Amino acid sequence: METLNFNITEENNNIRIDRYLAEQCPDLSRSYIQKLVKDGAVFVNNRQVKANYKVQPQDQVILTIPDMQVPDILPENIPLDILYEDQWLLVVNKPKDMVVHPSAGHMKGTLVNAVMAHCGEHLSGINGVLRPGIVHRIDKDTTGALLICKDDTVHRDLAEQLKVHSIKRRYRAIVQGNLKEDQGTVDAPVGRHPTDRKKMAVNYKNGKEAVTHYQVLERFGNATYIECRLETGRTHQIRVHMASLGHPLLGDTIYGSSKNPYHLQGQALHAMILGFVHPITREYLEFQAPLPEYFIKLLDKLRK
Repeated sequence: METLNFNITEENNNIRIDRYLAEQCPDLSRSYIQKLVKDGAVFVNNRQVKANYKVQPQDQVILTIPDMQVPDILPENIPLDILYEDQWLLVVNKPKDMVVHPSAGHMKGTLVNAVMAHCGEHLSGINGVLRPGIVHRIDKDTTGALLICKDDTVHRDLAEQLKVHSIKRRYRAIVQGNLKEDQGTVDAPVGRHPTDRKKMAVNYKNGKEAVTHYQVLERFGNATYIECRLETGRTHQIRVHMASLGHPLLGDTIYGSSKNPYHLQGQALHAMILGFVHPITREYLEFQAPLPEYFIKLLDKLRK
């Protein structure tokens, strides 16, 4: 069981309690928060409230999140493309169409299922039962380098490196249209979309700091091949930031056009370079995940 406390400020005056909590807790859906409110898990100034209660400045909000009843996650013998492995951690090259960790509707075929079969009991547990060993994640249709921990101490060290932005992460992407500048930076907070809870958006009111640097590698007139360097790692950050410039990623039907002329399965995005200091040896390690076949074919098509 987890208890969260919030103090309401002037800027959140008169917002419904379910909406306010959904914005403060992006990992929880609004419908789940409404269920918690209905179940009596939300108190304002020591009194239970309904979902339509509108918060006021100085309100003291307490949200109690019950422990999840987690089904057993079964190890599955799914082949892994391992870029590096030692007794403490491994770096894998995640393929397209693979969810990183189990969730409702995705209890099988995830990277976690595969890693559990590969590592057995040797996975860090500090991220909860559903996410053993997972320090960071990439979207289902994003390919590339991902770090897995086998030890809790190693996991904490790498999570701290991630927090202070010292892990090197370089992505390759192909965006729609011709980017005006050869390089640039998008510094815009990313948070839940105000009306579509399944999407993220540039959100100056309730978003978290997000910084993406980009550099043009090749121009095709109707598309641009770029490298992105992340300072932060918000959900869908590159996809949201490039769409905010008017250049969504090719194949990204959520943040771009519903038309998909190149018949891509999701966004053209690849986590290519991952660099970090090994928590045990203190040696700097850097790995490069080769571009996937679909990405190479897409570049060839655009060059013609």
